[in-house]
Amino acid sequence: MQSKYKVGLMRLNLWAAALLLILLAYLSERLSSALLLVLASVWLMVTASLLEMSHRRPATVPWQLLPSLLLAGLLAADPERHALWLWVWPALLMLPQPGWVLTLTCTLAVLTWWMLADLLGIEQTLFSGLVLLPLMLLGLARNRHLLPTRSTARQRMRLVPGLPLWSGQQLSTDLRRERARCRREGVHAELMLLRTSRRQLWPLAQDLCRLTHEFENCYRLDHRTLATLLLSRDGKQASERRHALLKGLRPSAKVRFAPLSDLGTLEEAVQRFERQREDLQIETESSHG
Repeated sequence: MQSKYKVGLMRLNLWAAALLLILLAYLSERLSSALLLVLASVWLMVTASLLEMSHRRPATVPWQLLPSLLLAGLLAADPERHALWLWVWPALLMLPQPGWVLTLTCTLAVLTWWMLADLLGIEQTLFSGLVLLPLMLLGLARNRHLLPTRSTARQRMRLVPGLPLWSGQQLSTDLRRERARCRREGVHAELMLLRTSRRQLWPLAQDLCRLTHEFENCYRLDHRTLATLLLSRDGKQASERRHALLKGLRPSAKVRFAPLSDLGTLEEAVQRFERQREDLQIETESSHG
């Protein structure tokens, strides 16, 4: 399965924003604001360069924490020139971020709005607050509304960019598709389950992705369990592939092979795997031994 998550347009937008910030830094009259703008542009360029290589789990905290701090610093360092940037806060609230970063962003927005009171005057300060508050509430509502969608997207995305390693949620979907395809085209398919230590999981996952075909996906079910769908022409080729994989991996792990034709649900397969006492178990057609 090819990845549907395109990063080219995102990278282009980040580079364009970085170049705009560099221009603003060049035109800035204060050294402090110029340094903040340069720092923000450097961060955007680094983010754009490493967009595909970043692991998905640690990405959300620095992505939202640093822009909030930079925006607050810019408004504090040069409020006369950058007061208009106050209206960026609602947009930041819409983007994915942990709850504590969301709270910090709201706090910084209120503090910077209050710091601009002397510059704007009482009437404009009150008016801007009355407009900014509903916009921020809309940003928060949008953030909460998209939480289920983002959670599903994270479950179904590649766990490591560049490797065909996916989540267990994606495996449940792929099992239904591959089972129907095998019945239609007469292909032999097996589910391979591996359980190892936490320390050996990622090296084993890399080896498993390397030894499988490009059209075969690998999956991480939990911190100790990997899986892959093996597609072969017939049972003889499937046996040869099992032998080659076990020889190439030499895993210090519990392994189980199960044909898709008799698999049932993924939950049932995992339960049988957990009850397995042998290091290696190969299920045959119409058998769940």
